[in-house]
Amino acid sequence: MHQLTVIGLGAADFNQLQMGVYKQLKQAETLYVRTEDHPVLNDLKEEGIKFSSFDYVYEKHDTFAPVYEEMASLLIEAAKEAPVMYAVPGHPLVAEQTVQHLIEAERNGQVTLKIEGGQSFLDPIFGALKIDPIEGFQLLDGTSMSMHAINMRQHILIAQVYDAFSASEVKLTLMEKYRDDYPVTIVTAAGSAQEKLTTVPLYELDHVAELNNLTTVYVPPVTSDEEALRDWTTFRKIIATLRGPEGCPWDQKQTHESLKKYLLEEAHEFLAAVDAEDDEGMIEELGDVLLQVFLHAQIGEDNGYFNLEEVLASISEKMIRRHPHVFGDVSVEDADHVVANWEAIKRAEKGQVEGRLLEGKYRAESALQTAYNYQKKAAKVGFDWPNADDAWEKFIEEMKEFQVEMSEGSPATRLDEFGDVLFTLVNVARFYKISPEEAMLHANEKFARRFGYIEEQVKASGKDFDAFTLEELDCFWNEAKRMEKGE
Repeated sequence: MHQLTVIGLGAADFNQLQMGVYKQLKQAETLYVRTEDHPVLNDLKEEGIKFSSFDYVYEKHDTFAPVYEEMASLLIEAAKEAPVMYAVPGHPLVAEQTVQHLIEAERNGQVTLKIEGGQSFLDPIFGALKIDPIEGFQLLDGTSMSMHAINMRQHILIAQVYDAFSASEVKLTLMEKYRDDYPVTIVTAAGSAQEKLTTVPLYELDHVAELNNLTTVYVPPVTSDEEALRDWTTFRKIIATLRGPEGCPWDQKQTHESLKKYLLEEAHEFLAAVDAEDDEGMIEELGDVLLQVFLHAQIGEDNGYFNLEEVLASISEKMIRRHPHVFGDVSVEDADHVVANWEAIKRAEKGQVEGRLLEGKYRAESALQTAYNYQKKAAKVGFDWPNADDAWEKFIEEMKEFQVEMSEGSPATRLDEFGDVLFTLVNVARFYKISPEEAMLHANEKFARRFGYIEEQVKASGKDFDAFTLEELDCFWNEAKRMEKGE
């Protein structure tokens, strides 16, 4: 096994090539280059330095991953026969995937690797753009970047933007966070005599004529919160400001307890948007739910008890822990098996020496949901009707008992029996996998919507409600019902 030396050609032209690199290139017996598309190589060729290019490998594959893997494999095979030098643009350890494959191969004992210097493209780009990296910057790969990795408050450099297609992919990713006309700069051949800077609105990024292997896209940091409304840190900053000393008096005085009703209301409004299949409504209502989450997290941080990071860590750990079939080596047959695993893991986490089975299932904000929770928990230990028919029979039995109490009983016994009727009706809903809370929410919304139509008709008549009989009002109700059904 012979040594494989990786060396950097620098980021600019021949005049910027380091003398030590130049001497090693001249002394190399077997020299490979990743691509011949580099200004230094024309001069080296004129001096009689011979090399082999891997440009042909790019043409064999549709994506970059197999390109770089094949290049690394070819170099490892070549190093078995003789010492090999491999020259790459810039610095070997900056944005060079083939080198990362070679480093991994060395760890596995497949090659003896030596990495030499070479100026990276970063220094001349910082100079061309006149920016200080101490302010914070990101270097991203244009062929694999994700909007989730973007920090809008830092200088962003995007490499591997070499043609219109790659520029289009980068543009679409950036548009997920930045406004369409946000200014971006295309830097070409930084540090060389051919250096060129072109600033365009984001939507024109893939229409720039000159894009090649020496191109880097620069995205400047945002200068205001209004330019970063799609960034999580902006929203967190807004909530912290509202709760801060110079913030909103209403937000400042809120507590976990005072906000409970709002979280419930916003969740119900989101469910209504789901029922209406209203995408815009879902966006708005999910935002309102998110507001409640962030407010509670900020209150926790203000009080010194917990913060948003702890909330994120808790739910992330739980999702990984309770999905061993995704993040581990557990196999599952179907969704029911997933649920069974989830419950088993949950029991193991909390320990079987819990308190009473129904502990923690009470919901002060909803008696319907509490009934559903109690029944569901009891059913898991076998305290349940075998099938829906039995649940129906129990409901009919309780309904008859309620009717008897209505004619013969006291207010207290009527209240008691009516509670039993509602409780057994919740049980029936559970057998049919219907959420009683959601069903009641839907019924309330339907009533409000149809009664709203009745109000509109009464108002349009110029009369008061007293002027209409119940039968006439019921006609309006039926009209609203038919309109909803499209009849």
